[in-house]
Amino acid sequence: MKGSRFSKRLEAIPPSKLKVDFALTKKEGVISLSIGEPDFETPFEIEQAGIASIQNGYTFYSDGAGLPQLRKSISKYLDRHYGLSYNPSDEILVTVGASEAIDIALRTLLNEGDEVLLPVPSYISYAPLIELAGGKVVEVPLHEDKAFRLQPQDLENAITPLTKLLILNYPHNPTGAIMEPQDLVAIAQIAVKHDLLVITDEIYADLTYGKKPCSIASFPGMKERTLYISGFSKAFAMTGWRLGYVCGPTDILQRLKKIHNFTLLAAPTISQFAAVDAMEHEEEETLKMRDAYNARRLFLIETFKSMGLSCFTPEGAFYVFPNIAGRGLSSDAFVSQLFSEEKLLVIPGTAFGEKGEGFIRISYAYSLDILKEAMKRLAHFLKAHPKVS
Repeated sequence: MKGSRFSKRLEAIPPSKLKVDFALTKKEGVISLSIGEPDFETPFEIEQAGIASIQNGYTFYSDGAGLPQLRKSISKYLDRHYGLSYNPSDEILVTVGASEAIDIALRTLLNEGDEVLLPVPSYISYAPLIELAGGKVVEVPLHEDKAFRLQPQDLENAITPLTKLLILNYPHNPTGAIMEPQDLVAIAQIAVKHDLLVITDEIYADLTYGKKPCSIASFPGMKERTLYISGFSKAFAMTGWRLGYVCGPTDILQRLKKIHNFTLLAAPTISQFAAVDAMEHEEEETLKMRDAYNARRLFLIETFKSMGLSCFTPEGAFYVFPNIAGRGLSSDAFVSQLFSEEKLLVIPGTAFGEKGEGFIRISYAYSLDILKEAMKRLAHFLKAHPKVS
């Protein structure tokens, strides 16, 4: 055998620090606030729509682009909620989760050496997928004192003649930050000025608190250069159904479909029938879940204040990103010792890149009872590890 039997690109990517040992989370006495998965079951009527599709014999491949009725539902939903207009026939592709949409979007758009602007800290999958597609990650820092919103000057400073693409993820994982309309205006102007393509991952758009979400795809000059990605996992508690979608210009979508057809062929038919019900009838269930997340969010922020733990107040998603700098422990060491001493599992900020050092990520996709016990353990740990003067 000549050379390595494995891909050099893959071998160069380190394992994810976000990999969760599910067996560990089930051990007696362990509390895990690590996983970004709703603790709610999929709403009953959505489940029933999936079951009915099986009983009615709809267990065959769907149209590769997705069930026509689902694409129509997605189009109406985006228009109703975000003022986005996409043609169901050629501007929407249903995918196996938003994760597939991100992967095939990057493989469609990138050539070897193309630079991709990635605001950091960032969701763990973006950088590896950029590199696997042959692109080069160019980090753009997000700042806690700027509410983790992408700053126009930081973006401008990162652009070179090789820059092709910008990835946005708001509401943001891991910080819970959002972008206000005025923030997006400035970013859109830069994208148009430098002829940048944009991938906007808005999987948490339905989970914002007190402010109406806004997409960069809605601004002048942006629809024709933007891929809008979302899915059903977070807002409808459908993680295991593995269903997402991507919307964008016809010429790009045609090429996305080429990869989709070669690799996945079609998203699960049963999941798609369930998703039609989700988009057309179950928005009230999403609002109930959002209200519960909001109560948990407010509880955590107030509890952190009482502990003297600094934390940016998130306005979307279901994560908090407390600042643990100054306690004489790195993020990794803090997480390791917290688990060892208190059996409380959270995620080190470094799982989201080097810019996450000094932070931890806590998911509040858990009941208030679990969160209350977890905070008791965290408070006990912080007393044992006070700030170093």
